[in-house]
Amino acid sequence: MTTLPLETPFSQDAPSPGAAAVATKAPFGTDPSGSEAFLAVAQSLSHTGSFGWSVASGELDWSAETFNIFEHERAIKPTLEMILSQIHPDDRDLVQQTLDRVIETKDDFDLEHRLLMPDGSVKHLHVLARALTTPSGDLEFVGAVTDVTEQVKTATALEKALQEIKRRNEALRGSEHSLNLIINTIPALVWSARPDGSAEFFNQHYLEYVGLSAEQVKDWGWTVAVHPGDLPSLTGTWRSIMASGEAGEAEARLRRFDGEYRWFLFRANPLFDESGNIVKWFGINTDIEDRERAEDALRRSEGYLTEAQRLTRTGSWAWNVATSQRVHWSQENYRMFGFDPKLGLPSDEAMSRRIHPDDLDRVRREAFPKRTAEGSRFDVEYRIVLPDGAIKHLHSVGRPVLNELGELAEFVGSTVDITERKQAEDKIREQEVELRQTLDAATQYLSVLNADGSHLYTNQCSLDFLGVTLEEWQKRDIRELVHLDDVERVAREREQALSSGSPLEIEARFLRYDGEYRWLFLHYKPLKDQLGRITRWVVPAIDIHDRKRSEERLQHENVALREEIDRFSMFEEIVGSCEPMRQVSKQVAKVAPSDSTVLILGETGTGKELIARALHRRSNRAARAFVRVNCAAIPQSLIASELFGHEKGAFTGALQRRVGRFESADGGTLFLDEIGDLPMDTQVALLRVLQEREFERVGSNHPISVDIRLIAATNADLPAAVAAGTFRRDLFYRLNVVPLVVPPLRERTADIPLLVEYFVGRYAKAASKTILHICRQTLARLTAYNWPGNIRELQNVVERAVILSETDTFFVDESWLKLESPESRQPREGISTLSDHEVELIEAALAECHGRISGPLGAAAKLGIPRQTLESKIKRLGINKYDLKHQSS
Repeated sequence: MTTLPLETPFSQDAPSPGAAAVATKAPFGTDPSGSEAFLAVAQSLSHTGSFGWSVASGELDWSAETFNIFEHERAIKPTLEMILSQIHPDDRDLVQQTLDRVIETKDDFDLEHRLLMPDGSVKHLHVLARALTTPSGDLEFVGAVTDVTEQVKTATALEKALQEIKRRNEALRGSEHSLNLIINTIPALVWSARPDGSAEFFNQHYLEYVGLSAEQVKDWGWTVAVHPGDLPSLTGTWRSIMASGEAGEAEARLRRFDGEYRWFLFRANPLFDESGNIVKWFGINTDIEDRERAEDALRRSEGYLTEAQRLTRTGSWAWNVATSQRVHWSQENYRMFGFDPKLGLPSDEAMSRRIHPDDLDRVRREAFPKRTAEGSRFDVEYRIVLPDGAIKHLHSVGRPVLNELGELAEFVGSTVDITERKQAEDKIREQEVELRQTLDAATQYLSVLNADGSHLYTNQCSLDFLGVTLEEWQKRDIRELVHLDDVERVAREREQALSSGSPLEIEARFLRYDGEYRWLFLHYKPLKDQLGRITRWVVPAIDIHDRKRSEERLQHENVALREEIDRFSMFEEIVGSCEPMRQVSKQVAKVAPSDSTVLILGETGTGKELIARALHRRSNRAARAFVRVNCAAIPQSLIASELFGHEKGAFTGALQRRVGRFESADGGTLFLDEIGDLPMDTQVALLRVLQEREFERVGSNHPISVDIRLIAATNADLPAAVAAGTFRRDLFYRLNVVPLVVPPLRERTADIPLLVEYFVGRYAKAASKTILHICRQTLARLTAYNWPGNIRELQNVVERAVILSETDTFFVDESWLKLESPESRQPREGISTLSDHEVELIEAALAECHGRISGPLGAAAKLGIPRQTLESKIKRLGINKYDLKHQSS
């Protein structure tokens, strides 16, 4: 609730004494805490508390003095219901009506009412508030509440004092001093005048209020404090009272010491001697400013209420329990029931004739007689028949009002003309019937669910499909209707959609009336009200059984076709007919149907991935995914995330959950190329997957089971890596279940003509060229070459030659190939040919780059491999890069 300065609402109008206390600013103005302290003291001294009320939220904010006035614990948050329950029963309706009015009109309000305290005592309160509108458009009230109990008691005391004055004057007419003492002790504006009307005495409170001395106000000097506009009327009335010799009163505005004018009631009573002559006039002035404002507000309120009742077709009434008679009927009630207000309140007999005969007994039974005995509220709807035969629907609500003794005194309530609402409801019911008939005639399945997913309505087409009635369907759980293989999935996804409020599309098999399960497509669509709350779910369904059968049949045909193709072309990219390759092909055919782990060994460029794909195509997993991972191409810090996935927030940059390669390959084949470059910590995780067939994402402790076939490949010497401690021995044995060694191209020279012919045909077609002949010298040169890069190098040479070819004869420039001596082809003693070649290449690159590894001028860039891969190879092969750096220097 917005906190506003308390002086703001009342700074433009003349406040009451209590309001003035609230409106007064702190004298120093520079110390907010000091101002608040002074304000609290002022409120306590004036018995005036401040408050704030937010109509939108219902929140109340009280000052300390307000808690004291209502005698509430400060720990208890005040509420409007708490206040209304403490208001005196006779004042409660006035307060409620005033609040209802100002909420609707956004006007200020000013009223007096009583509080009935727990001990039975009664307090008199004066409440003054101003309506404010917050920047967001919400209505708030800020104001002051003053405990005027003492003022009321003072007024009563004044009356008693006047009587005491008369009594004492009769006994002690000559005791002016005693009279003055009594009057000066009265906290009211008291005065006396001579028989001619000239004033002779004003009590001290009077003088302090007008800010004048006794000398200034004597005789007719008091008139200077009367508002100029009211003075002629007041003096005229005063002369009339004196002429009549009887008590009288008049209203006028009296100026306070601070210059503010407030309305007062001037009352004068004559004092007679034994002969009946007036010897003196005694008077008292009562502040009626608040009453004047309240009366004016009440007049406005009554006008607003009358107009509001007319606009809303709502009448108000009151019924006395003791007399069993109506004591109040608003104008709208007369109009509603068709009675003439000039004829007075209608009788019970006239009312009975208005009520519809079919509703009369129910109204008599549910309304006053029964509720009078119980002392409880009633709420009844009924019809009336007007003289012209028209029928109206009315809704009456009444509540009991108790007197100070807690006894039932009367009923007050309201009656609303709900004829239009009833007609609209009837129209809606007719439209609902028409809509249901339309939906039942539709050939599409359609259901409507409540917000919680419970069954509400389904059309006749759906009921015919299920073979149940609407009542039976409403009691059935969806799990009873869905195929056993689909029920868990449907229940889970349906529950997620209902809880999140998101639309859902789902396919599942449902039980038809004849016992057959048929595939249906369901679309859950939420319907929301103006506040965005889901009120209903509309679920149209389509029979897709024939489509699903066609898809299954097509899938089976595709599988069969794929198997047929694989039987004839699984080795289409593996070109070769030499004995080593025939042995490899035989091993692939034998190993492929099993799920055993395969380790493919061979130099770079020998076609290890083609062998892995051939294993996958001939396996039982051919219809599932083949996922390839190059372990050397992924940074070591990310390899675990790449293989096993990660959860959101597992590390810096993990902005969302990511599925790893193991999950992607579930049910299929995972090919780990360059397995020798796998970091040690990742080797441990891989070993667990091979042993237990489950893993955990990075940042998660929830195990995930997978069903994969693992194929690994490397060009490294794994036994040497195991001996060097860079590769786990237990992992090597797990991988080396079925080793397949792919021979290098220099060991299968008989296949070089076939490979050249194959590559020439492929690249000539891609380049839109026609190559009809292959030069014999070129073929001999290609056959004699050592091919350290194996088939990949041959492929690159052929592609380059085809692109540069200008004739229909394939030719390779002799300078492209550097022949090695036969001795260079023989492996050196104590080291494998592959490792030896790698060491030579790396050492040469390091020497040329002066031992530098990273950067654009480093050895990694020169060799065309990632920095991490080169560092791993240097460590694995035992190369000392520092020695090479010094040598190059």
